[in-house]
Amino acid sequence: MFWLKKILSMFVMPLPLVLLLMLLAFILIRSRAKARFLLACAAALLLVLSMPWGSKLLTAPLEAQYEVNRSPIEGSCQVMVLGSGHDDDIGGSAVQQLSPTALARLTEGLAQLRLGKDCVLIVSGWNGGSGRAHADVMADAAVELGVAPDRILRLPEARDTLEEAEYLSQILGDVPVRLVTSATHMPRAMAIFKLRGIKAAPAPTDFYGRSGYWWRPDGSFLLASQRAIHEYVGLFWFWLRHA
Repeated sequence: MFWLKKILSMFVMPLPLVLLLMLLAFILIRSRAKARFLLACAAALLLVLSMPWGSKLLTAPLEAQYEVNRSPIEGSCQVMVLGSGHDDDIGGSAVQQLSPTALARLTEGLAQLRLGKDCVLIVSGWNGGSGRAHADVMADAAVELGVAPDRILRLPEARDTLEEAEYLSQILGDVPVRLVTSATHMPRAMAIFKLRGIKAAPAPTDFYGRSGYWWRPDGSFLLASQRAIHEYVGLFWFWLRHA
């Protein structure tokens, strides 16, 4: 089910979908009207999703649901930072190996640690089938940034958000946790953690809904659109299985 979900979701991402439309246009080249229509759809899709206004139409409904959280953490303090990839081939420190999204999440996690006393940092993520577990790289990066090793808990077998919530519920039960993830991902993460009975307080970061020249397409806006579409697909999949 895990791999089926990954494969199916890939085909509704912007670039694969544009390439698929172009391939269909090539197959239907003898029917010029159909081929032109498919090429026009591919170009329009790519253009709209690369525009700041097109990107914001997708990201805003997700990112507006939860605000930046700077409220003090009272009592027991657990900060859960959801994983988001790294590159084993990059030498040097663990911080340099983290993806931009993972680094943004970890940075926010460290900010959340300062809002409570004797906080425990929880990091997660498997190895993707090879190399080091993402949780281990996140933990090493946190140590490089000043977190004491004995204040870090790792969940190195969790492959996605659902498994992250499952492993965490086995360890913490109903103990409250401050949840850190990207703003676009937070609505789905909160729904999953609620399903598992975890009392999570959201601390979103890595906001993608940024302004730009309305007339100028940019790859960063295309990436933001892709992230939002990924979340809408994930929310639909979650609703389909757990509604």
